Order: sequence, then structure tokens, then C-alpha cells
Amino acid sequence: MFETGVRQFRMAMSMVWGRRIDTRNIGRLVDDVLATLAEFGEPGADAQELLGGPLADPKAQQEFATRGLRRTARRLATASPFYARRLAAADVDLAKLDLAGLRAIPVTTKQDLVERPGDFLCTDVAAYLTTRTTGTTGRPAEIWLSRYEMELWPALGALGSVLREDLRPSDIMQVNVSSQATAAVHLTAASCRLARTGCRLLGVMAPDSALDSLAESGATLLFTYPSYLAELVTSARRRGMGPDDFKLRCVNLGGEVLSPSLDQAARQTLGVPQIEDSFSMTEVIPVTGRTCSQSHLHIDLNSGHTELIDLETGEPAAPGALGTVVITPYFPYRDCMPVFRYDTRDVARRLPDGPLSCEASGIPAISQILGKADSLLRLGPADVITPRQLIDAIEALPTSPWPARYRATAHGGRIQLTLPAAAITDYGEAAARRHFAEAGLDVDLTIVSDDQATSLRHTRSDLREATFNTQHALVGA
Repeated sequence: MFETGVRQFRMAMSMVWGRRIDTRNIGRLVDDVLATLAEFGEPGADAQELLGGPLADPKAQQEFATRGLRRTARRLATASPFYARRLAAADVDLAKLDLAGLRAIPVTTKQDLVERPGDFLCTDVAAYLTTRTTGTTGRPAEIWLSRYEMELWPALGALGSVLREDLRPSDIMQVNVSSQATAAVHLTAASCRLARTGCRLLGVMAPDSALDSLAESGATLLFTYPSYLAELVTSARRRGMGPDDFKLRCVNLGGEVLSPSLDQAARQTLGVPQIEDSFSMTEVIPVTGRTCSQSHLHIDLNSGHTELIDLETGEPAAPGALGTVVITPYFPYRDCMPVFRYDTRDVARRLPDGPLSCEASGIPAISQILGKADSLLRLGPADVITPRQLIDAIEALPTSPWPARYRATAHGGRIQLTLPAAAITDYGEAAARRHFAEAGLDVDLTIVSDDQATSLRHTRSDLREATFNTQHALVGA
């Protein structure tokens, strides 16, 4: 239709020039795609191009990023009290700011947000809704969002999801994430509404109740955390439940490390053919990342700029080296309480130089997130153990201790690892040490009682919410 082409053109031009995007226009595009899918079974090549945006080659990506960074920095210099001071102190010419000059501007930390939240609020936007980080990695930060942001983000999310057929009108999505994650819950429900997908918001409830809901409601999609998925799989196996009890076609995860052992167990137990291990963070919404079939993490280029900086020098990480992920969401995707060069403290490894061969090769990539920088174990100058290495090895134990509960420190070049007794029940300490050695981990084991398990490592599955009943109404189109 001519009207659809006009709407696509308007959206593409807004993305190219960094102008505020008409959220109603995106909503109508979602309707257009759904109508096309219903009639023809596929969205068409012109609609698919919206997913990639105007980023056909590396040179175009660099030019797009430069424009986005300059546009964002110029606004922050006048509208954000925090960044007006920071950018002035950096003494950079914002009109000539480029990717190389970006490093003159210090990174922003979570501590900055926690200590001076009011200074991050932009003076030209009205605050509408607040959301908080979960607090599983320290004192939570509070983020204010505008009404425009809360309309824009789910519209963009719904458009991408219906184009990829991640969301279908025939789907029911069960959401088992903490209600503290206000933005994530709101955005998920709003995206489902636009995509005409049913949405069941349950929170982090008792695993048995969540399993009952999955089985009885006919949910086809599940959105949760890896640690909570671990509890669901464990409970399902205890109850003798299997693939025939569920109708899931996809599980969407984020916020924690997903081990290969848990991934495989979830596919087998829940009968789910697809598990999406994604990257997202409250502070840098709406910038997200998707993991490809080769376990690369591809972070969205349209809504923000991503850097991987060396943990020691702050310079770009070298090929093969570890770095911390630093993200700048672009204006106009963030306008109320934006961050610039936000150091997520999520550690990844830079991939070797050279072309990628995965299905998302057009988008630059890094390794999967390996854990938080503050949780790295340094055994020697060039010997660093990441949380992902520990979680992968622990969850691969024959006892299936999911989610991994542990405490780890470094001493004398060795790993001091504390596990609950259930992690090695009927397996033994000697066999466990051999297991870890085969995984390349030299450990001294300490075993504690199972009632101390949750104090060893906090996970998002611990954000448990109580309820007086377990019957929930379906919310959807």
C-alpha cells in the first residue's frame, strides 16, 4: 500500500536524521506488518529492511554513529546538568566529536547515577515514570522515563518482533521477571498489546505455580531470567513434567549468564526449540543485544553506540582481550534521564579481527557477556577467571546444581571455591575437583550446608514475590 510506504519512509528518515519518531506512525506500521503477514505469510523485503536501518556497510555505520554521538552530546550539554559539567570539563568540540575523540570524555558509572540522580534529569522533558535496577549487583539505581520514551520503546520493540515473528497474534507470553523492573514489565506488556499477543504477567513467583501456569494457559513464549529458568527446569523434573506438558516455542532470557548445560536441559525438559539469550540493561534502554548461533553478541546499532574498553587502560580492547561494555544511547531514543558512555561493568572479549560468518554478520559483535568486572578472579598477570567459566563448570556437574550457588576468591594463584553440599551429593569432592580441573579450573573446595546456598551467590530468581492465590487472568488483545 502507498500509505505503508510513506510510513516506512517517515520512520527511516527519522532514524537517519535523529529526529523524534512519531510513535503512532510506528504503531500503524505494526498493524501494516500484521495485515501483510495474515494475507501473504511474510512481511516483504521492504519491511525487513527496517530491522537493519540505514547501516549497510562499516563506513555507513561509522558515519551514523558519529552523527548520533554529536547530536546526543550537543543536547546533553544544554539539557543535562551532569553532562553539561562533564562535557565542559572534557573540553571537546562537540561539533567535531568523532569516535576517536569520544575517549576524552570519562565514562559514567552506576555510582554516579546512585549518588546524583537529579543531575541526570534533562531540563527540557517532563519525567513520567520511574524504574529501578534490581539491586542484585549492588545498591539499585533509579531511572526516570518520559511519556514519549514509554510509547516509543514498545512500539519499536513490537515492530521488530512482528517482523522477525518473535511475537504473533496467536502467542501467549508468560512473563516471570521481577515487578521491580517496572520498565521491562511495562515495555513487554505494551509490545504484546501492539502485536496483539496475549501477555500473562506473573513476576518471580513460586516455580511450581509458574509451571502450572505454563501448562494450563498454553503459553507459547516465556520471558524470564536464566536463574529462574533453572528453578523451573529443576521443579519440572522433580514433578515428572516433560515436553508434552508445554506448548512453548521460544524462551527469552536476559540479565544473567546462561550456561550450555542449562540451555540443553531447558530445551529437553520444556520441549522448547528456541532459547534467545539477549542483552539488556535498565540504564541503557532501549539498546539491546541478541546472541547469534555462533555465540556472538550483536548489540543494536540504531539506538546507541557500543564500545569495548580495556579494563586497565580505558582504551579500546585489543583483539582477544577482555573489556567492559560501554554504551551511549542516542537521542531521540533517550530523552528524560539519558547516559553517555555508560560503563555497564559487563565484561566481554573482543573477537579476532576479520569478517564474521554468522547470520548477523552485518552487525559488529563481541563475545557473550562473561560476567561483571568486579567478579573477575585474577590468579596471575595473564590468568583471569570469569564468572561465566565458573557458572558453566558448576552447572555442568552431574548433580545439576541449578542455578549455580557459589562463592569464589583467588588466593595463591588458585581458586577458593565454596559450594553447597547438594552440588556434589553422591559425587564427592575428589570427583568434583577432577571435574573442575577438566574445565581448566584449579580449585580448592569448601563445602557448606545447603541452607547457606542462597547466601553464596545472589541471583534474580531470589527476587521472589508472594501472592494469595495462583490463578491469574490473561491480559491481551
